[in-house]
Order: sequence, then structure tokens, then C-alpha cells
Amino acid sequence: MHCWTPSSDLYVGSEEGHLLMINGETLKVTMLQKEEKMQQLDKPHLLSPVTLVYQKDGVLASGIDGFVYSLTVKDSSSYKTEHFLEVESPVEHLMFSPSYKMLLIQTNKGSVYIYTFGEEPTLDKVLDACDGKFQAIDFITPGTKHFMTLTRSGEVCVWWLEDCTCASKIYLNTTATTLACSPSSLSAAVGTADGCLHFLDVRGVESPRVVHKAFLSQAPVQHLNYDQRGLYLLAGTSEGKVFVIDAKPTSSFQILGFTEVSKELLQISTVSLLGANIVQVIALSSVAEPEGSRLAIFILPRILPQGFADERGRLRDELIYKHLYEIEHTLSSAVLDFQSNQIYGFCSQVPYICSYHLPEQEHGSICILKPHQKVQSKHYGPGMLHLSSHGLWLITVAKCGILCIRDVHTLDTFARCRSHSHQGHGIQSVRISLDGQSILVNGKDDGALVFLKWKRLGGNLVNEIIEYCQQLFMSLSSGMEEENNYLSLMRLSSALEYESEYPTGQNKLSIDSLREELVVPDSKKEISWIQQKNQEAIEKEVRLFSQKRKEIKSGIKELAKTVVSMMEENEKVDDIAKLDQQEFCLDLEELDRLQNQSEEEVAKIRKDVEMHNLAKRYLTNLIKEECWNSMAVKGRALKCFHIPCVVENFPMKARTAAELKELKRVLQQKKIEAECLKLRKEIVEDQSAVTLVKNHQEEDDEEEDEEKIVTATNLPNYLLGSLSTDFGVDASLLSSQLELHSREEKINQIILLKDIIFKVKTAFNNEFDAAYKQKEFELSRVKEKNVRIKEIISDLELGENIWQPEFEDCEKPENTLIVDNSEVTAPRHFDTWQRAKAEMIVIRELRRWIKARGSGARRRGLMDMMGGVLEVKKEDILRMVIPQPAFMAKPDAVWTEEERKQFREYEKKVKELNEERDKYRKSLEAELKKLQNIIQESTQNFDEHLKRLFERRVKAEMVVNQEELKINNLVFSLLLDEELNSREMFLNNYLSKKQEEKNQTSKAIQKSKEDLDIYKENYDNLLAEDKVLDRSFKKEFSEIPSQQVDILYKLFKRRPRMQKQKTQADTASTVPFGEQPGAGKLNKDPFAQLMKAMEELDSANNMPEGLDPSVWDHFCTTRRAKVENEYKVKQKATGLVEMTAFLRKRVEDDEKVQQEIEKVFHELILLQEDKAKHQLNLTIQILLKQGQVELENFQQILQYPDAILINRTIIEDLNSIIRTQGQKKVASMMESKDVHKGIYQIEWEHKKMEMEMEDLNQKAWDIQMLFFSRDRQKYLNEPNYDSLIALQIGIMEQTINVLDKTHKKNVNNCKKLLKKLGKFSNQKDTANYTLSCNLREELVAVSERQDICNAMGSTLTCEKIAKERYKNMMRQQKLTNISKEQAEQISVLQAEVERLRMKTFPALVKM
Repeated sequence: MHCWTPSSDLYVGSEEGHLLMINGETLKVTMLQKEEKMQQLDKPHLLSPVTLVYQKDGVLASGIDGFVYSLTVKDSSSYKTEHFLEVESPVEHLMFSPSYKMLLIQTNKGSVYIYTFGEEPTLDKVLDACDGKFQAIDFITPGTKHFMTLTRSGEVCVWWLEDCTCASKIYLNTTATTLACSPSSLSAAVGTADGCLHFLDVRGVESPRVVHKAFLSQAPVQHLNYDQRGLYLLAGTSEGKVFVIDAKPTSSFQILGFTEVSKELLQISTVSLLGANIVQVIALSSVAEPEGSRLAIFILPRILPQGFADERGRLRDELIYKHLYEIEHTLSSAVLDFQSNQIYGFCSQVPYICSYHLPEQEHGSICILKPHQKVQSKHYGPGMLHLSSHGLWLITVAKCGILCIRDVHTLDTFARCRSHSHQGHGIQSVRISLDGQSILVNGKDDGALVFLKWKRLGGNLVNEIIEYCQQLFMSLSSGMEEENNYLSLMRLSSALEYESEYPTGQNKLSIDSLREELVVPDSKKEISWIQQKNQEAIEKEVRLFSQKRKEIKSGIKELAKTVVSMMEENEKVDDIAKLDQQEFCLDLEELDRLQNQSEEEVAKIRKDVEMHNLAKRYLTNLIKEECWNSMAVKGRALKCFHIPCVVENFPMKARTAAELKELKRVLQQKKIEAECLKLRKEIVEDQSAVTLVKNHQEEDDEEEDEEKIVTATNLPNYLLGSLSTDFGVDASLLSSQLELHSREEKINQIILLKDIIFKVKTAFNNEFDAAYKQKEFELSRVKEKNVRIKEIISDLELGENIWQPEFEDCEKPENTLIVDNSEVTAPRHFDTWQRAKAEMIVIRELRRWIKARGSGARRRGLMDMMGGVLEVKKEDILRMVIPQPAFMAKPDAVWTEEERKQFREYEKKVKELNEERDKYRKSLEAELKKLQNIIQESTQNFDEHLKRLFERRVKAEMVVNQEELKINNLVFSLLLDEELNSREMFLNNYLSKKQEEKNQTSKAIQKSKEDLDIYKENYDNLLAEDKVLDRSFKKEFSEIPSQQVDILYKLFKRRPRMQKQKTQADTASTVPFGEQPGAGKLNKDPFAQLMKAMEELDSANNMPEGLDPSVWDHFCTTRRAKVENEYKVKQKATGLVEMTAFLRKRVEDDEKVQQEIEKVFHELILLQEDKAKHQLNLTIQILLKQGQVELENFQQILQYPDAILINRTIIEDLNSIIRTQGQKKVASMMESKDVHKGIYQIEWEHKKMEMEMEDLNQKAWDIQMLFFSRDRQKYLNEPNYDSLIALQIGIMEQTINVLDKTHKKNVNNCKKLLKKLGKFSNQKDTANYTLSCNLREELVAVSERQDICNAMGSTLTCEKIAKERYKNMMRQQKLTNISKEQAEQISVLQAEVERLRMKTFPALVKM
């Protein structure tokens, strides 16, 4: 921290408390010494300034203790420290106003103060800020007027509930963790991170005070909870200890003891009912292994018996009836209902609120609780439960920021409110007042505290809680007055202790010491209550067993002397009889310790190995689950028998339900779109067909259009972008690549492409499975053939190796998951019972073999007589040997004839046996070759099939890559769309901000122009007045001589000379830097000097001779008015220049904003163009055959800057349109030719009609000259013509009635006839049906006969005659129809001629 002086010197403060002065010109550093006062020399003081500001003759410095000090520099070597100001918290920033009359002070928590020099009050609080987010909240009993908040830095605030304004604050100067208010007294407890409890007196909300402090343990206090009647205060620490403290001030908040629960303590809740003598406590904690929660429930009686806790302060479990319960799933909060038979828990991993029934029977060990009722919480994330004062409302809050109030019996929600956002991690804590009318909700990370009140609450809900609140308050009010009175005594005693510890002269920190007096070291270190209890217990045990210790020590000394004497005797004996030094070791405990240590190390190593093996097995299971069990189609391969070719299938995972649902939605949408398009086209085509063609032509057109629709849906492969149709995949639902413009279409296209990839892989995997089964079949066939080959090779004694193919590990990957015994190199470990079982099996097998190999006459006879076989097989010929006669051992000369005959027979048998042997050998060799050829042929066929499958695999992989490439292009397009949309949104927001800024600058310019016009008008007025004064000077002094007027005019123009003197600062002023130039304010000092100089000019010494004094006084007044006016004109001119510069600056700013707006508009237009271009300029994938596109330069393939991709149908449609227009032009030319011909014909007809008109006029004249008809004569001559007509009408009506009757009779007769004809038609229909059946049979016979005739190649003459007759009949019928149509046309023409004739009926015309 540093500050500058007017003389360019720099003051710098250091953390060690030193003040340095640096000369700005010479850069010389001087350490200023602090002048110590005589009464403060008893101990050293240091100053650690946080910030510095320059003042008159020194600086102002702020310290970390909340004080502001004035450092007065007397000379360049020392300074004096004085107390200037005290602030409630450490000051971080100081800043003077430009006038140096006010000092701005900012504290470390954000509060802002203004100190005004020379005014009362001097210190004014501008902004009051809380010190960080709220750590805890609670209502001050009864919760209708005030509540308290706590921050982590130890700031405790008391707030008014009515308007939520801060009533008072107190700083604990330590890290605080939790807060709770007592229901039985106006006190509160605050837990800190160092394990202390601070008890506050809040009877006076404007001045809370710490009345007691308890040091529980070294662990932080995390939970504080009073029971409902305020009997006990329960404090939970991070070590898992729950301390029980008497909550009454009359007991001086005595610590009664503690009990231990799990370290991960989550919540403490109590149940203390009116009229009950016990308080039930439930503590919830989490369990790491196995994952779950643990509940500890114990009971505290209202009056504690003697020996309730042991010497170390631990509560006895048998006296507090402590029971442990475990829940198999994790809970984030749990409360006990007021009936004490049910627990409500908030699940942290699933959105449920569960209730658990407590067992009625007592249990010795941990009891497992099962959920009795499960209700969806409709929250997400971990939450908290809280019961109301009457126990009938269950309040639930969670990470989502929603507060719900439920009925405790049904768990139904009857009130719900979103008080905080989930982005701030929801709600941290909630408190409800005793009457239930007010609720406080504290956010976790948003730093917000929400106060809720009911809009409407009636019925039983409000009556029950108000009635219970009144009863509870009546029971508490009896003892609350006594407790509050004792609180006042405690407050007074604590104040006296504070004054005795810090006298009046030292009640404030020294102005020269900040750091050392903030933390006053004690000679005796403070220890916690639990450590005191342990020390007291140890001292008691030492006093109890002191005599026993003395006896043990004396016995050990005597034993040591005996051992020493024995060792001395051992040194004197021979080496043979000498014992080792270790033999004299009598420390058996050390030996046991070493042995136990070795066993522990062995157990640790064994456990480490087990954990290592468990980790390996877990990793194995993860890999197996991810790469094997989760695969619907396992990855495997197939190898050829003779060629190095391997084909792999596609490993595939099963599609999830969400993917299938999305795919079903897209397919349904595509089908609906296709049906809508088809129906739309049919409707349009039907409407056009009705007006253009006839019915049979409409049917043909519809068939053609349907074929077009089918062909349109089946896009060609080069437009489809892949060869997926080669695998039988239906791609008709895919949108064309040229029509993918919207985001939804692209997403649907991606889903359909993924489905196509899945189908292609599935199709190939089916082919792969068929090939795999075929290989299994081939291997079984080879294995069967090898059995015979092995027999043949053994018979022929060839010694060849048999080729036996097997599946490899890549073909059966499941074999890698099975460990054979041969793969285990370590010796196998057998248990005792396994060894005994193996020995018994070996003995049983040996006995069975001995029994089977027992002696038998039958077996020996078979071996001796027939070589051990009953029948000689053909395969035994090769091993058959004819025994030589015994006489062959003798020489040939001594053989007898009989022996020679036997020898010839022997040679004959040997020859026959060799021939049979050769014949059989050749047959075996032929069979061996045949089997080997069969195996070779079958395996080669399989290899060929596998080669085709490999090509299919390559093609399938190519299709998959093509589809994935399309997916990647679509994904890239979607990402680009998102980026463009985000960029457009950013530009729109930026444009709106700039437009708002433009509106503000426009308003500022308009206002500045108006101000400038007004100011300029004033300036012009002043300038005009100045000119008027100048012109009217001689008129005013016209009565005096002209010479004196000229002298006075010169004096009138004369002005005093102003000398520029250096400004000297006033000693009483606090402004160090003086008036700053260019501030635009009126400077009163020059004007005062000017007036003072004008007084010198107005003196009588400067008056011309012979001038009347009254004239001189009038002249001085006029000149003074002129000078004042000129000074005002100068000031106005200066202001006008400044205002013009300000307006110019505003206009420049407005132009800059306008340029930025135009730039943003330009960027938006470019972005929209890019967006439209991106939406229209699609990236499509086209399949081109090899050789279809061939260019000399390869670089030209990748660059098409001027090329446009056009659909082929567009060119074809354009060609068809051109062709149609050409035909139309030819037709129009022919039509014009016909028109010219028709013109001559029309002219001739016109002449003809003129001649006919003349004839008709002549005939009309003749007709007009004819006489009247009788009817007309009768009409003219008959006087009663109307009555005659009426008589005729009556006759006609009678005639009509007669005709109606006759018509009705005819109709009835026709109906009867129709009935008869209907019956007759039914009979005919029956007969026709019979005839149709017969006709069908006859048609079958005729068709068979026709087929026979066609096969014979001849046609019957009768059939030709029938066909010609049929054709004649059809021709005749057609001519008949034509004649009927012509007859109808003739009748129509006759009627038209008659109508025209009636038009030409003669009429009377006056001549």
C-alpha cells in the first residue's frame, strides 16, 4: 500500500509495521521512526497498515483491527501516531473526495461509510453488507418478532421479522459453523470451527452479548439442536461425538457428557413432548462400507441420576438406552415422529421419502430397518427433513430449491414453494416458527435468505398448530422469566470480568499496536472439556494405584539385580556352557508383541493380496461386462483352412429402449409423411384427371403415378450415397440428401442412418453365423474322416501325421475367458479333505482294475488258441503271419517227402497271403487317397465360400463407413448450426445493448444541445449588455466637457494588472493539493483580487483634476459594473467552450456507438447470409463408379469453384418442357394457317347470310301483311274472354285429375309387375348362378381343350367362324350405338329448328 504527496514523495507501508518515504526525484528511501509515548514503552508495538491515503502533514492508515490511525510526519525522519476513527470491522480501502471534506471507508465485508470533517454525526453508514453467505438461521422464541443469522466469519445478526431489517450485530471474531436459539430462554448458542460454544443473551435485540463460552473439544462443532422444550442442547462434532449440555442458564450451561456415534454425522433431531419426562434423540450418520446409513437413538431423562456418565464424561449406554439401527440405502436426513414409533428418512440417491417402523422388542446388536412406506419426494438431489412444533407437518427441502410441506401421516403435499434456484445448489437449511406462521429458508450458494408467510391457511391445519403453540408457550413461560433473569446476572458478571481483565485505560486496543494485541497470548493454554475430563480421570487412577505401582517398581529392580548376577556368572563359565544374551531376556510381552506384529504383517500382506486380487477380479468383471456380456453379438472371426484369410463379424450391442422408442417415432413419422404425400398427389391427380381425361385413362395414369412414387422413394445408390440396398436394407424412408435443411430432419436422418448401419451389420452377421455353422459341420466331417484315415495309416504303418483342423481362440473367443489347469504354472493347493478324497478315488480305481485283470481259464485259452480274438477281421491280414513248420530248422537234405510236401504247402500259403496282403494294401491306399481328396475338396470349397464372405465383409464395412461418413457430415452440420445460432444470439444481445446505449447517448446529446442553447443565449445577452455599457458611456457623461470625457473613457478602458502569485495552502485547510485546474468551477480568489485592485483604481488619487467627486463616484460605479460584466462574459465564454467540447465528445461517442451498431448489423447480415448459405449449400455424398470421372490433373477433382450440382431430373424436365413448347409452336402455326383459311370461308358465309337476311326480311314483310288468327280475333272480339279462359282451365284441371287417377292405377300395376319380375329375376339369378358354375367348369374344359389345340398347332375352323361372327356382332352393335347417337342428335337439331321457327312467327307491326 502507498500514497503520493503534493511534492511527489511516496509513502509506503510494510507488513512489518514500518513506514517508508521515497523521494520522487532522487529515489532516496527513508525509514520513518515512530515516536513512542512514555506510558506505552512497556512493550513493543507494531503497525500493519492495510491502506494509506494522504492528508495534511501525514497520512491516514487503516489496520486489521477496525481502527483508522492518523500518522503525522513531523520531519523527514519520524512520525506520530494518533487514534482517528474506530470502525466495526477491518478497513480495506480509504479514499478522499475531491474537496477533501469527506472520507470514504470500505470494510473487508463490503460495508461503506462516509466520514465528514466538521459535521455531526461525523460517521455515516452508506451501505451495510453481510459478511458472506448465511451459515445458519433460527427464530428467537416464540418466533413472531425476531430471528437470527450467522455467517462463517462469526457475524451474528438479529433481524426484525416484520420488515426484515437488521436490529443489531455482534462479531465473534472466529470461524462459526452453526447456530441454535433456545425455546426455554432468550439465549442462543453458536458453534465454531475450533470446537467452542458461545452462548448469547438476546433479551435486548439491539445489544446481544456473549455471556458464556464452553470449549468442548478440538473438533469443529457441526450440529446444534435444542429439544422442543429447551431442556437440553445437543452438539455434534466432526469426530462423531454428541455432547449433551444443560440448556438452562441457571445451570450455567453445564456440560453433562457425551456419547459416540459414527464420524460422518449428518443430522441430530429430538422429540420432547409436553408432560413427558424423557427426551428422545436420534443421530443420523453415513456408513462407507457397505454403503448405507446408521441411526443411533438414545433417551435422556428430565432429571439425570447420579453416575449418569463415567469419569471421562462418556454417557453410559445402559442408562440412556442407546440402540443402533442400520438402513441398507443412504439417507441424507432422518427425523423421529412424535409417537416415537416411526422414522422418516430422505433418500439421497433416489427421489423417495421412506418411513421405517421401529421394532417394539429390544435388540442387543444392530437392527436392520426395512422401508414401510415409500413416497416420491418430487425433489432431486439430497435433501433435509424438518418437523413442525406440533409434529404434524413434515417440511422437505432439497438441492432443487423447492420447499414442500406434507402431512406427516399420509406424506401428501399440501403446500409447495420454489424459494431458491437449483443453480445455486438449492436450500441449505429451513426453520419454522412455533406457531407455524413464518418460515425462513436459507440458500446454499446463492447467498439469499427467503422469508415465507402463508397467503391463506385455515381449518384444522391452523387450529392444531396454534393450540399446541399456546400450550407449549404456557408451559415454557413459567420458567422462562427465571432463566431470563439469570441471563441478566450472567451478562453483568461477564461485563465485570471483562472490565477486570481489561481496565478502563486499556479497554481499547492501543493505537500503536494492532497485531500483537489482537491475539493476547495466555500463560496457560486453554484445554477442552473432554481433555479436562481425561486428565481428571488419569489423575484419579494414578492416586488410586500409586501403592501398587511402587510395589511393581521394587520387584522389577530386584529381578534386574538377579539377572545381572546371573549374567556375571555366565561370563565366568566355559564357552560350551555359556548362554547367549537373548536367553536372559525376560520380556515375554516383547516376544509376544513381535510375534503378534509378524502375524499382523502376514495378515496385512494377505489382505493386500486379497484386495489386489479383488481389484483384478473387479476390473475383469468390468471389462467382461463392457466388452463381452453387454454385447448382443460377440466378436469372433473365421479362418480359412488353406489360405491366410480371416473374416471377422461385427460386434454389436443391444439397442436400448430409448433408442428403439426414438427409432419407432421417426419411422412412424416418416410413414405418415409418405402416406400424406401419396394421398396429396392422388387428390391432385384425381382432380386434374376428371377435367382432362376419361375414366379408363385416369386408371392408367394412377398406375403410372404409383409406379413413379415407388421409384421416387427408392433413390438410386449414387444419390443415396451408399450401397446399403445391396444388403436388402429398405432405404425408402430416408430423406433425400438434397432436402435436409431443418435440424429435425437431420436428427431424424441420423437416427435412420444408425438403424441402417445396425441392419447392415445384422445382415452380415447372419451370413457370418451361417458360415460359422458350415465350418463346424466341415470340422465334424473332417474329424469323422480322420478316424478312418488314422486306422488306415496304422494298418499301413506309414507313420504320417494326420491333419486335424480345430477352432482357434479368435474363432472361439469364449475360450480365453476359461482358465485351463495347464495354464496355471503355480502348484495347486489341496486341502486335507481334497487329498483324502483323491486317495480314495485312486484306491477304488486300482481295485477295479485288479478285479478286471483277474485270472480266468477262458481268457488264457482264447489267448493261446486264437491270439485273443474270436474272429479274424480283414484288417488283420497285414499283421497275419503263417507259422513256419518245425522241421525248417533242420537242413534241406534231411527233409522227408512228407516234410517237403508240407514245405510246398507252406510256400503256397505264404504266396497267397502276400497276394492278399498286396491287394488289401492297394485298396487301403486308394481309400486313403479318396478320403484325403474329399477332405481337401470340402475344405477348399469352404475357403472359396469364406473368400466370398470376406468380399462381402469388405463391402459391408464400406457401407458402414459410408453411412458413418454421412452421419459425421450431418453432426458437423448440426454443430455448425448451433455455432451460428449462438453467434446470432450473441450479436442480437450485443445489438440490443448498443441500441440502448445509442438511445441514452441520443438523449444526452439532445439534453446537452438544449443546455448549450440556453447557455449561449445567456452569453449573448451578457455580451449585448457589455456592448450597451460601452456605447452608453459617453451619453451618460455628456454634461461634462469633452476633454474630461476622453480622459474618463481612457480610464474606463483601463484595467488593473493581475500578478500571478503562487498559491499558498492555508494551515487550517485539509486540502493538500489545492484547487485543481480545469475543474470548470468559479474561482472566487481572482475575482476578489480584481475587486481589490479596482478599489485602488477607484481611489481619489486617480481622479482627474477639476472633476466633480459625484461624477467620479458615478464613473467608478459604471466602471465597476463594466468590469463585473466583462468578468461574467469571460466566465460564460469559458463555460461555453467547455460545454461545446462536452457536446462534441458526446457526439463523437454517439457516432462511435452508431458505427458499432452498423458494424453489428453488417455482421448480422453476413451471418444470416452464411446461415442461409449453409442451409442451402448442403454437403452430400455421391457414389461414382470407377472410371466414370477421369481427368488428367488430379487437383481438378477436388476443386469445383464454379460447379453447381443439379439433379438430372431437372435437365430432363427442362428438355421435356422445351420439346413441348416446340410442339405447341408448330401446332399454333398450323392453327394460324387454318385460321387464314377460315377467314375466307367466313367472308363467303357472311355474304351468304346477308343474302338470306334480305330474303328473310322480305318474308317477314309478307308475314306482317297477313290477316289475324282466330284466337287473336276472338281475344279482341270476346267481351268475357277471362271467364272463357277460366272455364277452359277448369276443364283442363278435371282432365288432369282423371289423368292422375289413371296414372296411380298404372303405377300400382307396375309395382305389382315389378314384384313379379323381382321374383322372376331371383329365379333367373339362381339359374344364372347354376349356369355360371357350369360355365366355369366348361371354361376350364374349354381352356384345357384350347391348350391341347395350341399344343397340336392347329386351329379349329369353327372357332375361326365364331370369332368372325363375334367380330361382326360387335361391329353391328357399335354401328347401332352410333346410329342411336345420331338419331338423338337429329332429334335435338329438329327441336332447335322448331324453336327457331317459333321465333320467326309473324307479329303485328304498325305500319
